[in-house]
Amino acid sequence: MNDMVKPEYLLLSAFLCDLLFGDPRWMPHPVKGIGWFAHGAEKALRASGLPLRIAGVLCVLVVVGGTAGSAWLVITAASLLHPFLGAAAGMYLLYTSIAVKDLGDHAGAVRTALDSGDIGLARQKVSWMVGRDTDGLSEDDIALAATESVAENTVDGVTAPLFYALLFGPVGAIAYKAVNTLDSSFGYLNDRYREFGWASAKLDDVANWLPSRITVLAIALASAVKRFGFFNIFKAVRCGARLHASPNAGYPESAFAGALGVTFGGERSYGGVVHEAPLLGVVRKACSADSVRRSIELMRLTAVVFLAAGLMLRVLAERLW
Repeated sequence: MNDMVKPEYLLLSAFLCDLLFGDPRWMPHPVKGIGWFAHGAEKALRASGLPLRIAGVLCVLVVVGGTAGSAWLVITAASLLHPFLGAAAGMYLLYTSIAVKDLGDHAGAVRTALDSGDIGLARQKVSWMVGRDTDGLSEDDIALAATESVAENTVDGVTAPLFYALLFGPVGAIAYKAVNTLDSSFGYLNDRYREFGWASAKLDDVANWLPSRITVLAIALASAVKRFGFFNIFKAVRCGARLHASPNAGYPESAFAGALGVTFGGERSYGGVVHEAPLLGVVRKACSADSVRRSIELMRLTAVVFLAAGLMLRVLAERLW
């Protein structure tokens, strides 16, 4: 392969494009297509009369397999026309799989609204990031919701796509986004999706198991560079990660809480139903607009650390093997 289209260069280029441009709203995005495909498959499989759990398993196979196969076909067809066209197709898929800039921008909009004292705008902005009810949230609650969202989505939107891109290239990254989209679409414990969404939720748990834990190490290294609470990270993870309802989200959230010296969890409402999330972190301190700012900085540096370490390991493995 031409040195200019080596996988490491493609991934680095895609990462830099995301940092610079994010996801412009006018640009076609594969995740939107995956979402459309998933809901179309759901409609067809529900109409088939199959037991809902089996229909859900088939939906996962069809959507993830179809997404990965389509990505491979697009890259292969483009490469047959010209190697650089294949590289461009691969880089585009990688670029649209990463969400560092968008995650930071969404959280930054919440922080800006909080800094200006516009609580109504802050509630609106944070409602775009979280699933909890945001009407009536206090300033501290808004900051908590935004900071928690940055922590959790550091895996879903940043390090997990990078992990699968490092292992399996653009096809791996976009296949992971299909898994994540299925969970976002169907992974709910309600009457409609308890059975149909079972496979989507379980596969997302499996896909994020290793990335979520490796991400703790990247968060720790980034915290050391930023001089955040490095020594509280592993204590927070050890004490709190397994308390979380998700088998994976507790790891990055506990690590962020420890690094930032704040408390995550507590009371929140979903559809008018109040839930009590476990308290994460070793310092009992409320989040603030400054916590949101520092979480964005930590997320961005964690992404850089994760990618740099991954690229170095990949190059080393190639030289050894």
